[in-house]
Amino acid sequence: MAEILSIEGPGEVCLVEEKLPDVPDGGFMVATTHSGVSAGTELTYVKGTNPYLGATWDPALGLFMEGAPSVSYPVRGIGYMQVGLVVETRTRAVREGALVAMCYGHRTAYVADPMADRFVELPEDLDPMLGIYVAHMGPICANGLLHAAHDLHGPAVGQLGDGVRGRRVAVVGAGVVGLLTACFALSGGAAEVVVVDETPARLAIAEALGANVLAADDDPAVTLKRRWRHGPNDRGADVVFQCRGQARALALGLRLLRPQGTLVDLAFYTQGAQEVRLGEEFHHNGLTVRCAQIGRVPRGLAHAWDRERLSHETINLLRERGGPLREHVITDVIGFAEAPRFLTGLAAGRLQTVQAVLCDQVEDEGG
Repeated sequence: MAEILSIEGPGEVCLVEEKLPDVPDGGFMVATTHSGVSAGTELTYVKGTNPYLGATWDPALGLFMEGAPSVSYPVRGIGYMQVGLVVETRTRAVREGALVAMCYGHRTAYVADPMADRFVELPEDLDPMLGIYVAHMGPICANGLLHAAHDLHGPAVGQLGDGVRGRRVAVVGAGVVGLLTACFALSGGAAEVVVVDETPARLAIAEALGANVLAADDDPAVTLKRRWRHGPNDRGADVVFQCRGQARALALGLRLLRPQGTLVDLAFYTQGAQEVRLGEEFHHNGLTVRCAQIGRVPRGLAHAWDRERLSHETINLLRERGGPLREHVITDVIGFAEAPRFLTGLAAGRLQTVQAVLCDQVEDEGG
């Protein structure tokens, strides 16, 4: 048996038991050691704002359409930052006792389907807590940099940092996506990385990770454009990574860009975008917005830059910057039993977190 997190309805979260299937030929079973909470995506189900809850998603057309919701309550199996210990295996692809990064949702154990489940074995020198980023979250952020590199070099991209090396980079939003993206840009050789956010505590984390920071409420566009001069009438960020799912954040990101600059958007918007005034900077400065989502790498790069390579880049980043990330970004380590209370508290605004991790061995992890 395993316990699985279940969202029964808006504001209603609990743990339920499920019977695990037998391990199939070619498959394996893991016991979850760490499960990272995505406070953006997952809370849209707790709040009832996720678009899949109110419309039909047609994957062939790539459209949300009127009709029966594609997802209905109870919602189970959300979460995409899991680390598991292999406790039984029927494949030579992974050994018993290995730690693997996967995406199977918040549950205490899981049987992997050899035809459907992707896993990345974690190296022994990597902090298992940081392994939550290897399978999916890290590749999401790495894919943002890949889009910036493709924007500059097309299919000739050779290294992940090709779009930021020697350039001035702004990151809007100091959540997990923004912080990891800023770290990738720093490791990629950016001339300067400035993180912009509304929350002083999150700006302090970005600064501890090595980025420069600006408060969003002080009109950082004026500050940056006075400092970042490329030529007459050419000021601002070479590239902006927009990592906060608020329309005002997107509007701010456009203001930060130099003329004909590119904003790479990694955010998830669940509301309208009335504050994005497309007749202003977007129009007058000839800007570009590129949506970078992990389901797609830039055209022409899929063969060289698949999910496995992005996970490898994530492991390299975690080896280089794992200490500060572990110290400053992972703010809450809680037991699985506390997960329902924690998620409902986050959704209601009673609790705050940057990165929370569910873990049965809380005391052993020092949380």
